[in-house]
Amino acid sequence: MQTTFTPEQLTDPGTSRANDILRACVHCGFCTATCPTYQILGDELDSPRGRIYLIKDMLENERVPDEKTVKHIDRCLSCLACMTTCPSGVHYMHLVDHARAYIEQNYKRPLSDRALRWVLARILPYPYRFRLALLGAKMGRPFMRFIPDPRLRAMIEMAPKVIPPVSCNDDPQTFHVADKKMRVALMTGCAQRALNTDINDATIRLLTRLGAEVVIPKGQGCCGALTHHMGKETESHATAAKNIRAWVAEMDAGLDAIVINTSGCGTTVKDYGHMFRNSDLAANAARVSAIALDVSEVLMKLDMPEGDAKDTKVAYHAACSLQHGQQIKTHPKTLLKKAGFTVLEPADSHLCCGSAGTYNLMQPEISGQLRDRKVQTLEALKPDIIAAGNIGCMMQIGSASETPIVHTVELLDWATGGPRPAGLDRNGPQTPQVPILR
Repeated sequence: MQTTFTPEQLTDPGTSRANDILRACVHCGFCTATCPTYQILGDELDSPRGRIYLIKDMLENERVPDEKTVKHIDRCLSCLACMTTCPSGVHYMHLVDHARAYIEQNYKRPLSDRALRWVLARILPYPYRFRLALLGAKMGRPFMRFIPDPRLRAMIEMAPKVIPPVSCNDDPQTFHVADKKMRVALMTGCAQRALNTDINDATIRLLTRLGAEVVIPKGQGCCGALTHHMGKETESHATAAKNIRAWVAEMDAGLDAIVINTSGCGTTVKDYGHMFRNSDLAANAARVSAIALDVSEVLMKLDMPEGDAKDTKVAYHAACSLQHGQQIKTHPKTLLKKAGFTVLEPADSHLCCGSAGTYNLMQPEISGQLRDRKVQTLEALKPDIIAAGNIGCMMQIGSASETPIVHTVELLDWATGGPRPAGLDRNGPQTPQVPILR
């Protein structure tokens, strides 16, 4: 693609990076075949190629974003299926992230949009605030029919029937092991700590059982993805910087990996080196990105025992942030099969479920269509269980499927001696939290 940025424009690092990405695009259109929004809406401007043209025009002319451009960029899930498909290596993620930051700085959204984004940015990254919001959402459920805005209804519908108790395992501490094979830091996340505390508990049990000393670093928090994808760079970089400082302190004491069990967070943390490339944290951000690993990558390094064959069919849902963002496609399935489960894969497994961070809250209609399509393909397999590696996908699919859905780690923990995942008893009470000996 030919671009016409001026030398002055290219002095800006973001514009320079956008120019490199745009020039890699050859207009082939392969991306349209795997773009979920293009498949549903059929509009070229709701495909990666169409959005690339809009972004190019906006950035080259340094114009105030118009409503049309903002609408189509807002509709992008950032599922990154286009990056997996692209034969030219167009780094669409960096391009659309830069476009969103540009829009945030130069476009004044309607008051309702600004208010919604402000609320999401002030609540979701903070577990205790999020818990209070979930309690409020539960109280508001009987009044949903009186709420005209579908986005507010989506926020209320997101609240789980049972809000899990706070887990003490998320507090800063170290889980020691007798025969230590590695020392890792576990990122405990933000929204996941409010929505499902079983995932971190299962991760700690599994890692320590397999010989990994697990550290919960003091000072870590939200990875910054939720605000980053809204274009709120200042806020996302501030929370990410806290993580970098917290993890570097542990790295200086000796650390083999930063383990992440929410794939949406993993994609962002692995990109910290790029996010901070022009700051005084550049070197440490690159160090963090270099040892950030999805939990499935760490488990592949550990000697997980072979499990007996189980009469249990597991439909594996591949989160976009894992298969496209991190290019991890086989590890979770390999681990589940090793544990003894029969693993099934749905049709069109490369397509997004519609969760995509805050997308299901800000674009509920499109998100709902993608969710229903994904649930249909999963349930067509007639599985006993659905497994996924991302809390957003679990909440999205679980809201429409009768099949219980749990994190891959919960199944692996169960198969190697841990408790039965509470999520398998969808209609029953949550099982009590199992303390971890340390």
